[in-house]
Amino acid sequence: MKHVLLICLFPMTLTAQTMQQLTEQLGKTVLYSDVALSPDGTHVAWVQSIAAATSTQTYICGTSANARAVMVKIPTTGERTDFDPAWSPDSKTLAVFSSAGEKEQRQLWIVNADGSSPKKITSLNGYAARPRWSHDGRQIAFLYIQGAGGGGPLMAAPATTGVIDTAIHNQRIAVLNVDTGALRQVSPENLHIYDYDWSPDDKMFVATAAPGPGDNNWWIAQIYTISIANGNATSIYKPSLQVAVPRWSPDGKSIAFIEGLMSDEGFHGGDLFTMTADGREVVDRTQGRKTSVNSFFWPAPDHILLIECVGGGSAISELSLTNNSARTIWKGPDGIHAFGNFPNFALSKDDKFAAAVRSSYNSPPEVFVGPVGEWRQLTSNNSALSLTWGKAESIDWTNEGFNIQGWLVPPANVEPDKKYPMIVLIHGGPSSVTTSEWPASFGMSRAIIAALSASAYYVLLPNPRGSYGQGEEFTRANVKDFGGGDLRDTLAGVEAAVKKYPIDSAHLGVTGWSYGGFMTMWTVTQTNRFRAAVTGAGIANWQSYYGQNLIDQWMIPFFGASVYDDPAVYEKSSPIHFIKNVKTPTLVIVGERDAECPASQSYEFWHALKTLGVPTKLIIYPGEGHLFIDRKNQDNRMAQTVAWFDKYLR
Repeated sequence: MKHVLLICLFPMTLTAQTMQQLTEQLGKTVLYSDVALSPDGTHVAWVQSIAAATSTQTYICGTSANARAVMVKIPTTGERTDFDPAWSPDSKTLAVFSSAGEKEQRQLWIVNADGSSPKKITSLNGYAARPRWSHDGRQIAFLYIQGAGGGGPLMAAPATTGVIDTAIHNQRIAVLNVDTGALRQVSPENLHIYDYDWSPDDKMFVATAAPGPGDNNWWIAQIYTISIANGNATSIYKPSLQVAVPRWSPDGKSIAFIEGLMSDEGFHGGDLFTMTADGREVVDRTQGRKTSVNSFFWPAPDHILLIECVGGGSAISELSLTNNSARTIWKGPDGIHAFGNFPNFALSKDDKFAAAVRSSYNSPPEVFVGPVGEWRQLTSNNSALSLTWGKAESIDWTNEGFNIQGWLVPPANVEPDKKYPMIVLIHGGPSSVTTSEWPASFGMSRAIIAALSASAYYVLLPNPRGSYGQGEEFTRANVKDFGGGDLRDTLAGVEAAVKKYPIDSAHLGVTGWSYGGFMTMWTVTQTNRFRAAVTGAGIANWQSYYGQNLIDQWMIPFFGASVYDDPAVYEKSSPIHFIKNVKTPTLVIVGERDAECPASQSYEFWHALKTLGVPTKLIIYPGEGHLFIDRKNQDNRMAQTVAWFDKYLR
């Protein structure tokens, strides 16, 4: 079925003008990503952009007081996009991928530590990412899909017309000789590599990998060792759940990794495990710890530095390998992680110095450097930005034996003796967490938080069971129970907020994207407490979804079996099964080429509401995937959302 889309911006009312001013202000935010710290801690590099633009450039700055950042001047003929800077072991050279335009072929460049003498060292044809130097500094490895694109299931899926192409383009480890320019692909053709690490002697890789297709099979990845000399791959560990961030010990005798229930590649969380290099003597080093490890560094044989999700924030802790005790060095409300999607933390070789991009709902992003927990601000590009929304605060409540955390962003101006409507914004995942973050990040997708607050709404962002931040038991608490306990946790959070703040309990709305979109669909089928809803990239019918999406392997750990083996567990959590309960006016939004949550799911939900006479509207944004890229579509999505809530809650 072909859907015709007309995107109509609502008339330029005062509210629309306010929204335009807000997006213009947020669009001026300077964003920092892919932070990389030289091993000796003397220089930090990052990729910098403006929120309203698509181009990105690499900057290098000394970490000493009064140092000034310089932009690496890579010559290009078009709009430049940089990715993944990586320092050489001697801290003298930076490698970075760069391309003349977002859709142009990226190539690997090297520059001096002061940003001078840029030199292109590859002639690649295909997707490439995550460069890492060998310990001797003579080679650079990176992930490579020769002759094909990549980027993961967040991106728009390619068109699938005619006879469906069954060719699988696996992502492999390529190794470049820096001196000669010789390039060879090391890992086997039949494995898709997700992450990897050089062994200390530069003779082996450890990697998470699975047979292709890569977008789907990350959830069944195993840990392999791969010989750099002959490419032989040996599976040394088959996990019961998902694995991420495989790393060698400094002496090469052991391997550490994160294992846990994870619903998206690149958004890691779980327990920290170690094992011998042959895959034996596997030990859970953080069992029972009420955190979720998302990244780690192994600087010395006797300890590992953990980066953890804690509640709705982050912590950095030192784990002793002699007794598995952990000492927290730093804790804060912002989201810190070193690997995966949008990394913002890096560590020196001796783990005495760190660099981080820090931001919160109340403060814009800047680069910080210094000893862990004693950081000083290095940049000040966003000093002129001001808060045009309310000051966020963390709130806590209890439900059914769980301690639940969430964030509450009030209206920009709260007047005495007046009550305000509230929107509940449910995060995706479900294995994820909402931390405090300036709302111009992640492709402006979080700008809706600022927009709702500026439009005189309270915004509640809960982290119910199923979220990261309180240990594996908490993350696994909604297995085979999607929409059950997590909805009850969220509704308990609504009650806690209404009791404490001037919120009009008769004027509530609910929204979310991805799993949050499913939860929005589910919520309006289970309760009439909300007077308006906006569901983004939702899932209406888990049974039909299983056969429509391109990442069905993620569902097995959460549902326990395929839909063909246990259809009942899928049916009981399907909103469409309870569709006749819906009375809530619901706006339905999705990207036309969403591989993770296909547009057909949103169409099915909208079609049912329309048939039943429930006020609804469907918007399918052309060309977009799960993550919206086009700025016009991002802005329109936000404007449509605020307008819908204004229509039904004012």
